[in-house]
Amino acid sequence: MSRRSTVLIGLFATIVAILAGFYGLSQRLGAIQQTTPASATTAVELFFASALDDARGQRQAFSQWQGKTLVVNFWATWCPPCLEEIPSFSRLQASYAAKGVQFVGIALDSLERVGAFSEHQAVSYPLLIGGVQGVELAQQFGNASLGLPYTVVIGPERDVRLVRMGPLSEVELDRFLRITTSR
Repeated sequence: MSRRSTVLIGLFATIVAILAGFYGLSQRLGAIQQTTPASATTAVELFFASALDDARGQRQAFSQWQGKTLVVNFWATWCPPCLEEIPSFSRLQASYAAKGVQFVGIALDSLERVGAFSEHQAVSYPLLIGGVQGVELAQQFGNASLGLPYTVVIGPERDVRLVRMGPLSEVELDRFLRITTSR
C-alpha cells in the first residue's frame, strides 16, 4: 500500500471517529431531559408574538396555536436525526390533534431546501422557515449552541413543559403527550 493511501485511510478513520464522538455526545445529551430555561416565560411571550413564513411563503403567526399543547421542533434538511423524527412526529400529530396538540417544524434551513424536502416527504404539520428569527427563537428557548434537532413543548397555559436537545423517539414523546394531555 502506498504512503498516500495509508495517509488517506488514516484521515478517513480520524474523521469517522470524530463524527462518531459527536453522535455519541448528542445521544447522551438527548437522553437527558433538559431543564427549562430561566427566562421561559419571556421566551414563550416572544414566541407567541412572532410569525414565520411557511414553505409556500404564507406568513404563519404562532398566536394561532395559543391554548394548544404545542410541540415546536427546530430542524434542518441536512440533519439526519431531524429527518428521522419527522415521520413519527407526523403520526403523533394525527393521533393527538383531537386532543389539542399541534406540531410545528421550524427549519433552520433555506426555503429552497425545505420546499424540495416537502415535495418528497409528506408532513402532517406546518413547516416554517426559521431564518435569523428562527435562530433567535431557538436561542431564547435555551439552545445557545444551536444543536439540532431541538424540541420544545409548550402547554396550553403557555408553560414550557419539555426542552430536548437531540432526537426524541416516538415512544418517548407519545408517553409524554399521553400524560400531558390527560391533565
